[in-house]
Amino acid sequence: MKVFQFVINRLRLPTLLIFIASVILAFFLGSLATPSQTPTRDKFLWPFSSTSIWNMPIGSKARYVPAKIGKASTISADQEYFFKLKKGDPLRELYEPGAWGEGRCKGTKLVGIAPLPIPDDLIVPDATSKPYYTPNNASAFLLPDGKTLVQIAPLARCQPGSPLYGFHYYYDLDIYGEGIGGSHFGSGLSAIGGSIRKGELIGNKPIRHALKVVIWGKKYLYYSKKIPGHRWPADNADNYAANHYHGKNPALVQGSLLAIPPKVTEASLKLQTRPGKKLFHALQDYGAYVVDDAGWDIHYFAVEKGVVEEFHDAYGYDFVSTNGDFYEDSMKLFQALHIVDNNSPKSIGGGGKRRAPLAPPIGN
Repeated sequence: MKVFQFVINRLRLPTLLIFIASVILAFFLGSLATPSQTPTRDKFLWPFSSTSIWNMPIGSKARYVPAKIGKASTISADQEYFFKLKKGDPLRELYEPGAWGEGRCKGTKLVGIAPLPIPDDLIVPDATSKPYYTPNNASAFLLPDGKTLVQIAPLARCQPGSPLYGFHYYYDLDIYGEGIGGSHFGSGLSAIGGSIRKGELIGNKPIRHALKVVIWGKKYLYYSKKIPGHRWPADNADNYAANHYHGKNPALVQGSLLAIPPKVTEASLKLQTRPGKKLFHALQDYGAYVVDDAGWDIHYFAVEKGVVEEFHDAYGYDFVSTNGDFYEDSMKLFQALHIVDNNSPKSIGGGGKRRAPLAPPIGN
């Protein structure tokens, strides 16, 4: 206080006013720079630009068309694998999988990409024949440069220190970019964008990005010569689409953006579970992209590996289920989904006023 009084006594009035203004401005700018005033996000946990399809909220001009998705026998999780690679780990080659089913780690055809630094203890199990289990295992590796994403599916590594097995997505992406494409090869859409990450279904914060869903192509996905099983932002459909997609709705294909219309509420759907309500708001505010064919009568949400386990630990019941409150909530959500039929590169989410704020800037 004495120092401040000394300054006042010594300075003339105009100089004093400039001094006080400078102090106020410095305080204001300093407060803007604090993390609490300028929230940012972690690129690995919440990737891609704020205007990416995975981060863009649904708009007020969205044109909703009924998807007419019915109940399925099971709600399940399409589990995805994400890794941040470090310099100094052993460099390992990538081979094409030996089979889609059991025997993925028996491939012998080398994929023509640079070896990846992979820790020896990274294991992703093979598919199995008994029980029949052939997961998509879409995966994304962030290279040590902190920028480049390599995407692979179906990822497998059966033994410590062995090569990796899987198909490489055609080109690598920038984690700061739009992030559309990736190793969900049924659609050509991202492995990491739109994934439900660890903590999102059990935390207090809302899910602030679009989701990914997998539905049965034989029952729901449409194919014709004019509409070959996909639409933007997907760039392809399954290679068997012409013979196996038997859906009747031309708007419902790989890459369709699904969302719950604004007039629908938690109460009108009679949702019972906390995770069901969290998924409801994400589906209404951001929607979900169709990214693969389920292959049978199951509805899938795409989730990061580890979500299923923490879900059970937090709530005491299973994510993957054929009955119970969460199963019933999930079926109500799928039945409430509509297609945002005017989703396009120039009107992501239908355009207009957004239902939620854009994602904050990436801070790392």
